[in-house]
Amino acid sequence: MRMATSRDYYDVLGVPRGAPDDEIKRAFRKLAQQWHPDVNKDPSAPERFKEINEAYQVLSDPQQRRAYDMFGRAGVGNGGPEGYGPFGGFGDLFDAFFGAGAGGAQARRARPPAGSDLRYDLRISFEESIRGTEKEIEFSALDRCPTCSGTGAEPGSTSTRCPQCNGLGEIRQVRSTMLGQMVNVTVCPRCHGEGSVVETSCQECHGEGRVQRRRKLRVEIPAGIDEGHQVRLTGEGEAGPRGGPAGNLYVAVHVEEHPALRRDGTELYYDLPLSITQASLGARVTVPTAEGDEAIEVKSGTQPGAEIRLRGRGVPHLRRPGVRGDLHVRVDVRVPTRLSKRQRELLEALAAESGERPTKPGRILDRVKDAIS
Repeated sequence: MRMATSRDYYDVLGVPRGAPDDEIKRAFRKLAQQWHPDVNKDPSAPERFKEINEAYQVLSDPQQRRAYDMFGRAGVGNGGPEGYGPFGGFGDLFDAFFGAGAGGAQARRARPPAGSDLRYDLRISFEESIRGTEKEIEFSALDRCPTCSGTGAEPGSTSTRCPQCNGLGEIRQVRSTMLGQMVNVTVCPRCHGEGSVVETSCQECHGEGRVQRRRKLRVEIPAGIDEGHQVRLTGEGEAGPRGGPAGNLYVAVHVEEHPALRRDGTELYYDLPLSITQASLGARVTVPTAEGDEAIEVKSGTQPGAEIRLRGRGVPHLRRPGVRGDLHVRVDVRVPTRLSKRQRELLEALAAESGERPTKPGRILDRVKDAIS
């Protein structure tokens, strides 16, 4: 599930550096809809889609974006937002350049590395995004070994001081330079910074403390969620090596488009086609809503471009329970392109009654179009 790209994240989304958050979100939504594997059958679509998601996950997070702007891809891990680069964080970066005391080494031994964060792409319907839903997802991830409980040691086996680092958990190399002696500190490759090694590794996980397993989870999707939003499940990512804490699982939500409704935040929009007679005389028509079709009244004399607002029929607000947007019905008066003889006679009679006598009967439709444009 982890992804990597060598391209600049801003180039991936097609936005300039310094682009505001809303521009980044718009670019992501457009590209995600274009390259989603369910829609785009190009063989490169899955990798392109992963690349787009990876870039958005970094640039949409203020902290990760700052790290990326300062250090590039090294600032957000090896091609993904799983840390702050090969050093793990700014504190480790400082230690790598200037050395760390015994207290720092002890702190690293006391905290086994955390597991990696995971990302799961979930596609839901437009209606589900409005009312909310619960989905069961299944994925493969590194989980804590049931045999050794994540320690990496065969049950009954003990641990001893690491012979390579003598229990320090780190390897120090001192070299002379023009500026004096420089100390290079790296994590011990044998004990992985813990300072101890097990006598006999667990046969099931080979000392790693975790094994690959299929997992099932139920995810609650809140009402009002939008394209590109993520649901974070804390501690449901990969288990950390040698008993380390688990990472998080991020469920990235992708919403199918509605055939007639358009969404902008918590507002919904629909273009209502009306005939000339319906707009003039009034009518009872059916319009789509997030919950299904609904009949509304159109007043006589409704003008082209008029808006009928259905309050509280839009999208629920994610962070304000009980608050919901509106549905905006915009009137689109349609002029017929072909008329029967009887229809033409009636329109000509209407034009005469209104004092509009066209010089050529064939131009009556043009006059009607001009009147409602």
